[in-house]
Amino acid sequence: MAKVPVMQAVMDVLLSEGVDVSFGCPGAAILPLYDAMRRTDMRHLIVRHEEGATHMADGWARTTGNVGVAIGTSGPAGTNMITGLYTAHADSIPILCITGQAESAKLHQEAFQAVDIVAIAEPVTKWAVQVKEAAQAPWIFREAFRIARSGRPGPVLIDLPIDVQKQEIEWDPSIDAPLPVPRVLPHPPRVRRALDMLLAAERPLILAGGGVVIGEAHDQLLELAELLGIPVQVTLMGKGAFREDHELFAGITGVQTSQRWANAAFLESDLVLALGARFGDRHTGKLDVYRGDRKFIHVDIEPTQLGKVFGPDLGVVSDVRPFLTALLAEARGSKRLREYRDWVARLAELRGTLTRRDDFDVTPIKPPRVFKEINETFGEDTYFVTAIGLYQIWSGQFQKSYLPRHYQVCGQAGPLGWEIPAAIGVKAAQPDAEVVAVVGDYGFQFLVEELAVAAQYDVPFVIIMINNEYLGLIRQASLPYEMNYQVDIHYDEFGTDNVKIMEAYGCSGRRVYEPGDIADALSWARKQAEATSRPVLVEIMVEREANTAHGPAIDAVREFESA
Repeated sequence: MAKVPVMQAVMDVLLSEGVDVSFGCPGAAILPLYDAMRRTDMRHLIVRHEEGATHMADGWARTTGNVGVAIGTSGPAGTNMITGLYTAHADSIPILCITGQAESAKLHQEAFQAVDIVAIAEPVTKWAVQVKEAAQAPWIFREAFRIARSGRPGPVLIDLPIDVQKQEIEWDPSIDAPLPVPRVLPHPPRVRRALDMLLAAERPLILAGGGVVIGEAHDQLLELAELLGIPVQVTLMGKGAFREDHELFAGITGVQTSQRWANAAFLESDLVLALGARFGDRHTGKLDVYRGDRKFIHVDIEPTQLGKVFGPDLGVVSDVRPFLTALLAEARGSKRLREYRDWVARLAELRGTLTRRDDFDVTPIKPPRVFKEINETFGEDTYFVTAIGLYQIWSGQFQKSYLPRHYQVCGQAGPLGWEIPAAIGVKAAQPDAEVVAVVGDYGFQFLVEELAVAAQYDVPFVIIMINNEYLGLIRQASLPYEMNYQVDIHYDEFGTDNVKIMEAYGCSGRRVYEPGDIADALSWARKQAEATSRPVLVEIMVEREANTAHGPAIDAVREFESA
């Protein structure tokens, strides 16, 4: 067997695992890997901050379903990746972070940029490991991909000491292949019990979480809903798992990103079949209200998720897709199927009466109007990314989504600045698709330097900024304290000139003050992005102290605007 540089073997593994692009920043402690990379066909985007690399890998992974790869050197490069690892871990996104490291013999001597990144990363990864022997490297990378994909997906980190990277090993790629990832199948008696419980309910709901999207189970979900006639709600992470224009779509329940009619429907339900949902606190609110007297069936690929928030009446450990396939088979063979026409009609009644306005025509612009224009401007094939803040809550409440993986949000961690690098990752995965980042004015500047990456590599997308010149979500959270302290970031005429920031990176932007100008600005931005192959900003100046509808429980959501 021929001897080759160990990093050549690593590159063979990455390419055979389906990774055709990576995001990172070279440094002295990772140069052998880059030396091997330059001899391959892998694309690589130089980031301006290693956190940006992790979010780009995250966006790529959410779009493709494959493992995204971020690369950094030793020391602070690895610590800069921790927020991205946490974000991916929280949302079950498979990414691989590769870090360089000082020489193995000098790790105990406080060598330059030597830090125990494995220990630091362990709490926010499925696996963090340092390669001790060069001959182990290909197998460690294979195992990392298997772990990242298996069960509940998530991030992994591999640390590479520089001396290990420089060695040669015996290697034959023709006899190597990715490790298999077995599906987690449901226990048949629990599938039958689930069907029995569904058919015994009078007002059942199916709740589609992020596990439906990750597990590629949207087709089976649609088939089951139509076969049984049961309405479907989605969580924020499950947005796009079920078409929002389907007659069985029952909205989003929650104390923030929700609809009035959906919360009312949930409160009237008597059974919930939760698929790949983690019952996050922004979804459930107060648990006594959320649980009520209704029964719950919880299906999740990760056993420790069952009972983590509350004990379900029935728990099923399974990948969502094989569970739905098995449930469909049971349902087709059943002679006890029933109809829920009255229940579906009741939901239609709620949907038509418990509404929220989005047609405001006043100045300053009310944020819901922005999302009305977004819904009317962009097609259902558009990919959207959004992170955390009032703008993300308005997005979840008003924005429509029809296809899986097309509405991407960092649901649990909520790192400010996620959108720009995530959009770059999405566009790298789908270069012909239209990509839109919905951002706030404060978070925009957290990783704004990654605009340089998009400009350098001709990565066009539209950025829609909801600018209230506030830390808006924190200002609203401060209302019970009766304070407005250290949340106002306004100065001069309109604070930071975000259009000039775009121009400084070789991009373009436009500022909007009037609701009637939003549609034209969005149309211009789409054309400008295509013409320049660079990001384009539409900065929309909105009512500064507008509040989103939310509250402590799903029966106590406060409305701030007239219906």
